[in-house]
Formats: sequence, C-alpha cells, structure tokens
Amino acid sequence: MTGPAAFTLDWTPTQADFDAFAQVSGDDNPIHVDPAFSARTRFGRTVSHGMLLYAKVWGLIRSRFPVGRQVAQTLVFAHPTFAGEPVRIEVAEIGRDAAGLRLAVAVRRIADGASGLAGEALFAWGESQ
Repeated sequence: MTGPAAFTLDWTPTQADFDAFAQVSGDDNPIHVDPAFSARTRFGRTVSHGMLLYAKVWGLIRSRFPVGRQVAQTLVFAHPTFAGEPVRIEVAEIGRDAAGLRLAVAVRRIADGASGLAGEALFAWGESQ
C-alpha cells in the first residue's frame, strides 16, 4: 500500500500475545495457545487469532485517527500468522464519502509477503462515538 495517507507498523507477535488475547477474548482454541497440539497440525506451530491481528490494525488506525468510530469492516484471513514471525501492518486511505473514511487494511508476513489479513474498514466521525 502506498500513498500519502498510507501508514505501517512492523510487529512480531509472540506466544504471550496469543495467550493474553485468548484470555481476554475467551477463544482458547488449542491452535492458538497449545504449542504441543499445534505442532501436530498442518501448521506445525501456533497461529494467531484473526481478531488479534485486527486489534493491532485497529490500534494503528486509532493512533492516526483518535476521534471517530468504526462503522463496518470486511476481513479475509488467507494465510496463518505465527508467533515469532515478523509482520507488517498496513493501512491506507482508499476514499472518503458521506459514510466516512474508507481504509484498506492488511497484515503481511515480512518474510514472504503472505497475507494474514486483508480487507477494508469504514471509519466515521460524528456525534455518537
């Protein structure tokens, strides 16, 4: 993603991040929190919660736009994101209209560019926040 309204953040998720998100969200699926179980799956190791990735995206959005609210999102989680593997979180403005600010969002593995998350978010300013 490029352009004047594009911004990025590099982040390396950890198993501690996965475990903390599981505790907060209640999603303690062993694919996220049990390395021994995950080692026996096709992934071979633990995989991030998709919504943990989006929580990091949302944090990046809020760092740039501290006032406003999310109105909608569409997300696809095409490839796994692993603990200890650096990713780049990307947000770019793709349009503005009466509904709000449209943002393209992505989380990509730095090593191979594989998309762990891709989608759009609609961010609006208004009185009801």
